[in-house]
Amino acid sequence: MTANGWFQILFFLLAIFLVTKPLGIFMTRVFNREKTLLDRALRPIEKILYRLVGVDENHEMRWTEYTIAMLLFSGVSMTLLYLLERTQKWLPFNPQKLSNVEPGLAFGTAASFTTNTNWQSYVPESTMSYLTQMAGLAYHNFVSAAVGIVLAIVVIRGIARRETEKLGNFWVDTTRCLLWVLLPFCLVGSLVLVSQGVVQNLKPYTIVELTDPQTVRVTDADGKTTSQRVTQQLIAQGPVASQEVIKEFGTNGGGFFNANSAHPFENPTPLANFVELVLIFAIPSGLTYTLGRMTRSQRHGWAVWAAMAFLFLAGITATYWAEAKGNSLLSGADQHATGQQSGGNMEGKEVRFGIANSVLFATVTTDASCGAVNSMHDSYTPVGGMVPLINIMLGEVVFGGVGAGLYGIFVFVVLAVFIAGLMVGRTPEYLGKKIESYDVKMAMLAVLILTFTILGFSALAVIKPFGTAGISNPGPHGFSQILYAYVSSTGNNGSAFAGINANTMWYNTSTAVAQLLGRFFMIIPIMAIAGNLARKKTVPESAGTFPVTGALFSTLLVSTILIVGALTFFPALSLGPILEHLLMMAGKAF
Repeated sequence: MTANGWFQILFFLLAIFLVTKPLGIFMTRVFNREKTLLDRALRPIEKILYRLVGVDENHEMRWTEYTIAMLLFSGVSMTLLYLLERTQKWLPFNPQKLSNVEPGLAFGTAASFTTNTNWQSYVPESTMSYLTQMAGLAYHNFVSAAVGIVLAIVVIRGIARRETEKLGNFWVDTTRCLLWVLLPFCLVGSLVLVSQGVVQNLKPYTIVELTDPQTVRVTDADGKTTSQRVTQQLIAQGPVASQEVIKEFGTNGGGFFNANSAHPFENPTPLANFVELVLIFAIPSGLTYTLGRMTRSQRHGWAVWAAMAFLFLAGITATYWAEAKGNSLLSGADQHATGQQSGGNMEGKEVRFGIANSVLFATVTTDASCGAVNSMHDSYTPVGGMVPLINIMLGEVVFGGVGAGLYGIFVFVVLAVFIAGLMVGRTPEYLGKKIESYDVKMAMLAVLILTFTILGFSALAVIKPFGTAGISNPGPHGFSQILYAYVSSTGNNGSAFAGINANTMWYNTSTAVAQLLGRFFMIIPIMAIAGNLARKKTVPESAGTFPVTGALFSTLLVSTILIVGALTFFPALSLGPILEHLLMMAGKAF
């Protein structure tokens, strides 16, 4: 670890702190339908859209109606993406003449992008046409992010409103999120990325002559090995910048290229890397301020932000320490940091980013449900790879995905307040609302859905040949690869221990099911809590009311998150990264 590395990490956290309030205020005004600077340009477009599709913008929905509308919208969108993938061969904007995506992969990808997971079991530049990338994947990057944000807004309304069943209109909220929040920021952001060298075009791939031709060994289908002289390279390109910015800003994570944000066409410079990092945390962090502003308890919003920031710093510290220390089994390699090298474990990392920016990206992308990567998590040390795994296991509540992070941590807020109520012997209260058995049951149901899906699929995969056939390492690391796949899928993250081959019928299908369960089955009980809270009266604070606005609450919230995560997943972690770390310390490789 170096002073320069820590400066970059802390400077990033400062930037997130500075954007939290203005972005939080802006989103509050957008979803409260208050006046903003963009109204003159966007309000006429909004009215036209409502008139075209027959939406009554003054109609508000109960939580059940809102949830059904969201599920129907997501289902139709997923079906359209599947059909687009299956027919791309005959559609325009396919200069490379790429064939149709096979059914299993098309279904898995459609589920992945609909759920904001963006799990990719394929090489994008050789699988998806420009039309599929733009009209299919990029479209879902926008709408899946918008769905997550508006669901978080509904949860906030449930907390803030009283004695009502009305929580807003799904179609109005989604439209305003797209027009006011996502599109303007992405338009500006894409231009910033283009200025840094991120490509944006519709050209066919370019064939170039190598200045230094190479001789490689090639094995044919019969197992015969021959020498081949390589004199040309095919350079993939396309509409990258427009997809890259929403990939980060919407915490989607699916790359235009297989190397994702390690590819120089997606993330060419340190400034581009910093911009992409800020984009990942911007909306989740801003929503904590929106929470405080809409509930008229700004100190509560900052208390939630502080809990998230503490967990972020704990995670980045552990990851940075592990990767900067390096791998003790590589006794002959110089892993010390100098003016000429980053030192530490540089396997799977880009030299232009080094240790600090690689582990920062890995931590941020798994704190949020983003999944974009600028280094390969499979190449991290056991402890370094365990932290991204734990970040997702905790529900990605450390700022988290757009919207999903806020309504995810809301579950732990309910549990923390319930525990506080038990300790003082009073009915738990949260911002003037009594937390009753129904609310706690729904919160635990959300937690159990994630737990059952992750551990259930992982257990099945490690005992069956169709699961173990995909791993590239035996022993604890191979187990970690399988565990990470289902943790990432259920958590709608999308990153992976890249050593696993997930483009099989089993993994395409099972991860898709995990993604759908993790997205939609989790949100139903959370929406039920929001609807229940909105119907309640507020009660005045008393001497026995547990405050949710200070350091004590932040500490209890962090403790609840860690205890629930530890009790649930510690046995699985013991079989994977913890065992692998102990073996490494003993000088053994499995």
